[in-house]
Amino acid sequence: MASSSSLPRSILVVGSGGREHALVRALLASPAAPRIICAPGNAGIAVEVPCVPVAADDIRALLALVQREKIEFVVVGPEVPLSLGLADRLRELSIPVYGPGADGARLEASKIFTKEILLKYNIPTAPAAFFEEAAPAIAYLRTRPAPIVVKADGLAAGKGVIVAPTHAEAESAVHQLLALPDQSKIENRKSKILLEDCLFGEETSILVVVSGRDYVILPTSQDHKRIGDGDTGPNTGGMGTYSPAEVVTPELLARIENEIVRPSVNAIADEGIAFCGTLFVGIMLTPTGPSVIEYNTRFGDPETQVVLPRLATDLLALLWAAALGKLPSVGPLAVKPDYAVCVVIAARGYPDAYAKGDVITLPSPTALPPATTIYHAGTTTNATGQLVTNGGRVLGVTALGDTLEEARARAYEACAAISFKDAHYRKDIGLKGLVAPQAASPE
Repeated sequence: MASSSSLPRSILVVGSGGREHALVRALLASPAAPRIICAPGNAGIAVEVPCVPVAADDIRALLALVQREKIEFVVVGPEVPLSLGLADRLRELSIPVYGPGADGARLEASKIFTKEILLKYNIPTAPAAFFEEAAPAIAYLRTRPAPIVVKADGLAAGKGVIVAPTHAEAESAVHQLLALPDQSKIENRKSKILLEDCLFGEETSILVVVSGRDYVILPTSQDHKRIGDGDTGPNTGGMGTYSPAEVVTPELLARIENEIVRPSVNAIADEGIAFCGTLFVGIMLTPTGPSVIEYNTRFGDPETQVVLPRLATDLLALLWAAALGKLPSVGPLAVKPDYAVCVVIAARGYPDAYAKGDVITLPSPTALPPATTIYHAGTTTNATGQLVTNGGRVLGVTALGDTLEEARARAYEACAAISFKDAHYRKDIGLKGLVAPQAASPE
């Protein structure tokens, strides 16, 4: 592993969510003691490092910030700046960056692009077809069993995937998603959709640090996407997660690596993409084996909030080695034996319309249970300096414990001490790791 003296001394973290707060915390813990700034950050991050009010999608301003602050390393959190080519522009300036170029980010920005790669390289995934017009899409979906998954091709702020229980609802989803504003910014390009057979089983998230054909698999986790207890209600960006995912046994993880992770990393390289960053592989554990739901090209949120606290390896050394093409030099990944649970506290109404500006009351750090951290996501301060809500997902409460039960108990004790108007959180985060699945759930 690299010595602390050879690591970068000044780092920019791009983004403003709970994921970025977790990244900042983990990077601050490096023995290298780097100077870190965040753009744009949030109210919680601003307590720990300087935050600069530069939007994550303002590429020109970010590049100017990097040069003005003499930044030596950039860690990009969200997908949008990656899709807009931030990493490419930084590499043109010879500034190391953790995050793929626009060609690699296309694996998240275009679900069709990803699906074509999965099918081309025989990586396990659901059967699918692609369409630009409603009529042939509807004719196709009528030949497939319900439920049916309808996906918008581009980035759609978490609203581009609909699991339609019936053919009638699938037809409605086709019309809805084809009417979304095109995200490609290519003039006159039509919107596209993907129709996919629905997979059933348990989901898991595999985060992989990738540098070319080299990779390191991070600890497993399992997200809870639906807004309500018992996986009810609409899909969200994620209402909580826990790690390790008990459903992923060592034998199953070996199968996932052999059938999905290694073939995916090699397929991306074979396509001529020099990928450096996190490959987030969403997997459904079906009765016939693991199958890829999607790729994302950055750390997951809220998966990051449970994975990073479990790392014993220096995160800065890991990401820096990946950026320099020296990932094997880090050696085997060191992971703490602790369990981790993250409970997301959201504003009532999320993922649809929700209020902003409600005052948040937090317990003092000394009043928190042991090994418990509050990560800020959608927070800011008002004119009088009060902490207020500023997003759908407001906070993420992460706790570690010797057992999953202990981690859950600590997280929920902290959640009970947090208040703001119409706060909402699920009460069953992590229960999947304690009880056998009662029924298969669809993607």
